[in-house]
Amino acid sequence: MPVTRIGRAARETVTGLPRAFWWLWTSTLINRLGGFVATFMALYLTQERGHSATYAGLVAALYGLGGVISSLGGGVLTDRLGRRPTLMLAQSATAVTVTALGFTTHPAAIPVVAFAVGMASNASRPAVQAMMADIVPPEHRVRAFSLNYWAINLGFAISSAGAGFIAEYSYRAGFLIEGLLTLTCAILVFVKLPESRPERPAGAAGGPADAVSLGTVLRDGRFMGVVGLSFLISMIFMQAYVSLPVAMGDQGLSSSDFGLAIAVNGVLIVVLQIPVTRFIEHRDPRTLLIVSSLLAGYGFGLHAFAGPVAVYALVICVWTLGEIVNAPTQTSIVVRLSPVHGRGRYQGMYTTSWAVAGLAAPLLGGWVIDTAGAEWLWAGCAGMGTVAAAGYALLMRGLPREDPAQGPAPAPAPDPVAAGEAGAEPPDDPRDKRMRPTGSVSPS
Repeated sequence: MPVTRIGRAARETVTGLPRAFWWLWTSTLINRLGGFVATFMALYLTQERGHSATYAGLVAALYGLGGVISSLGGGVLTDRLGRRPTLMLAQSATAVTVTALGFTTHPAAIPVVAFAVGMASNASRPAVQAMMADIVPPEHRVRAFSLNYWAINLGFAISSAGAGFIAEYSYRAGFLIEGLLTLTCAILVFVKLPESRPERPAGAAGGPADAVSLGTVLRDGRFMGVVGLSFLISMIFMQAYVSLPVAMGDQGLSSSDFGLAIAVNGVLIVVLQIPVTRFIEHRDPRTLLIVSSLLAGYGFGLHAFAGPVAVYALVICVWTLGEIVNAPTQTSIVVRLSPVHGRGRYQGMYTTSWAVAGLAAPLLGGWVIDTAGAEWLWAGCAGMGTVAAAGYALLMRGLPREDPAQGPAPAPAPDPVAAGEAGAEPPDDPRDKRMRPTGSVSPS
């Protein structure tokens, strides 16, 4: 491709997005660059502290449980306190608890602090997603979510590589670096990002924000259906990090073989996420969700026929393409189904589907492999992908269009403390906007 075409494509990818989005994007990248602890926690507990694998699993489970609880709590805080206060509170708390975990040595205290880290780190996700929905115009949201997902995976790839080198020097250094970088994110939010929560209509005492409760979310049939389908998709993708290495090990492949194969996932996301998004940005989301569900399910199903590392790498390419298509598309759908003044709670419920899958997938995958064999697990993934595709085909019928009248809410007056350079920058369109979580990738 000529250099001029590459340059034009790059400009088209980043144009049309408000500067506040790029500060939020930068915060996401910094946060993921510092994601060392989740990467080496098991090794830290077993090799450095001498604990058993069972104990390490307990700590990981409590970390995940904290994330499940805080997904909903963070969503409520996002609607009640606002996006910016919730972000600063969650990121500051994460910095403190991660640092404390590095200095915690008592076997009874480590699981408690790990639970607190999970609570703090996951509480920021609904706020990030709601703020991005507030500040990015509807026509640019798929691209914005894709760029954010790209930053997550780029940061994770770099931090995963760096975690090994840091751990060789000092595990505690990894905790301290993550705490410092997370605190940097909180400072960045404080200095550069104004509050984006849409204002209530004048004279609406106890208005729309109070009208949307968790009960409202649970009674929203179409949205909860999307949450359920998201759970199925999450259960499929989560098998890559526990069940897949176990299955490869049972075939006589080494941990380095798994590392080489799974690296294809990160490389493809970094290389293809942006160009693929340019291709799908304005296409029918119903079709995209159906196709991505089938790619995910049957991509994992193909692991039943994989043997050599090279074949595993090719199979990973299939479901990675499904991940690349699914992540930004599903995010935009969740935003479209979320009321403006309830985005935090809706995003929190959606994030919970990934957090619960993070707990359930390893347990279910391990049980199926032990009792029936890996082939049945991969067949089950194909089945879940088929169910998810059928579910999206039904739920996405008559999907409401983005209402221009509900675009971005009137830009709030700049916070004199937070304004700095960002306070003077209202969103491109002076009305309102929306979004969903990403998920993550794997929630972290």
